[in-house]
Amino acid sequence: MAEQGRVAPARRRGLADEVADRIREAIFSGAYAPGAQLREAELSQALDVSRGPVREALLRLEREGLVRSAWHRGAAVTTLTPGDITELDSLRGALECLAVEQVVAHASDEDMTAIEQAADRMDRAADEHEMVRCDIAFHDAVYAAAHHARLEEAWQAIRSQVYLFLLTRIRVSAEESYLVHLPGEHRELTAALRARDTAVALGLFAAHRRVAFDVLTEAHSSATADETRDVAL
Repeated sequence: MAEQGRVAPARRRGLADEVADRIREAIFSGAYAPGAQLREAELSQALDVSRGPVREALLRLEREGLVRSAWHRGAAVTTLTPGDITELDSLRGALECLAVEQVVAHASDEDMTAIEQAADRMDRAADEHEMVRCDIAFHDAVYAAAHHARLEEAWQAIRSQVYLFLLTRIRVSAEESYLVHLPGEHRELTAALRARDTAVALGLFAAHRRVAFDVLTEAHSSATADETRDVAL
C-alpha cells in the first residue's frame, strides 16, 4: 500500500495511445463508417497487439465520443442521432463565436497566414475524406489563432465528434457538391477574419455551420419518413 502523501507509480499507456490513434485514423479515413462494429479480437490481430491496449484505446475513443459501447453489442463507431447533431451544433456554435471574436482581436499576421494556408489546401483535396481533413485543419488554425488556451481545450474536447459530424455529412450529401463549394466558403471566412470584421465573420461562420446542420437534419427527416412509409405498407 502506498504511503500517505505519495502517489502510486504511473502506468505506461503509450501502446494504448498508439492503438487509439490508429483506430481513430481508420474511422476518419472511412475504413469504419458510423455504426460499424469494432471488435477487440479483430483489432488486436490487425494491429498485432494484445487485447488489453485495444480495450483501453476503445475506452479513450468512447470518452471522445467516437465510439459507443453496449454490454450486449460491444463497441461500435458512434452514429449521431438528431439530438446529438443539435447539441453538437449548438456547442460548436458557442465556441466558434468566441473563437472568431478572439481571432479578430488578437490574431497576428502570421496567424492569419496560417488560416489562409489551411483554406488554400482545400483546393487540392483529392476526395471527400481529404476535404474533411482539410476542413478540420482550417478550424484548428482558427482556434490556434484565438490565443485562448481554455477555448482551444474546449475545441479539442469536441473535435473528434465534429469530425464525425462532417463524415456523416459526406455520407448523406453529394460528393461533387461538397468538394466544389467548401473551398469557396472557407475563402470567404478567411477574408472576413483578415479584414477583422467581427459582424461579417460571425454571420459567415453561422451560415457555414447551418449548411452542414441542414444537410444532416434533412437526411434524418427523410430517413424517418421512409421508415414510417415502409411500416405503413
